[in-house]
Amino acid sequence: KINVELFIDNGFNNIVAERFDAGVRLGEFIEKDMVAVRISPDFRMKVVGSADYFSRHSAPVTPDDLHQHECINFRLSTSGGIYCWEFARAGQEIKVKVKGRFIVNTVRQCVEAASAGLGLAYVPEDLVNDALASGELVQVLEEWCPVFPGYFLYYPNRQQHSNAFHLFIEAVRRHPF
Repeated sequence: KINVELFIDNGFNNIVAERFDAGVRLGEFIEKDMVAVRISPDFRMKVVGSADYFSRHSAPVTPDDLHQHECINFRLSTSGGIYCWEFARAGQEIKVKVKGRFIVNTVRQCVEAASAGLGLAYVPEDLVNDALASGELVQVLEEWCPVFPGYFLYYPNRQQHSNAFHLFIEAVRRHPF
């Protein structure tokens, strides 16, 4: 009998200033004064393209090769900037600002655009594992794709949370997403 309202935004909103009870973020982006509850395992990003795209273009071997490819860019809603793709190998971290004529603001749109053959996408593995298994999408640069900390539900460390909020937090702890 608890009402839950979800507000989905890829920006880095201030949940306290905007009067939200809680938020969801990758573990690396949670402020130190927040309480965090893990709701997903760590995950890997993947660079993917359609079989049709790779019939017309050779596969990149290094992240620098992405400059020769059409890539699907992801616009960050808070800053308005374009997300730089992150890679790591043998202790070397690289951020690549890819080029492309198609820009989206959700990762699901990235997957759809890649499936349509519009270019390469950099997306979380859980969104593309089925498409990779079916052959709809092809993965490249696997050895360069790092593992990221999973998602966490986070909230301010305040004393006055409602009973409904405590019940919601306990339910999330018992049954993560």
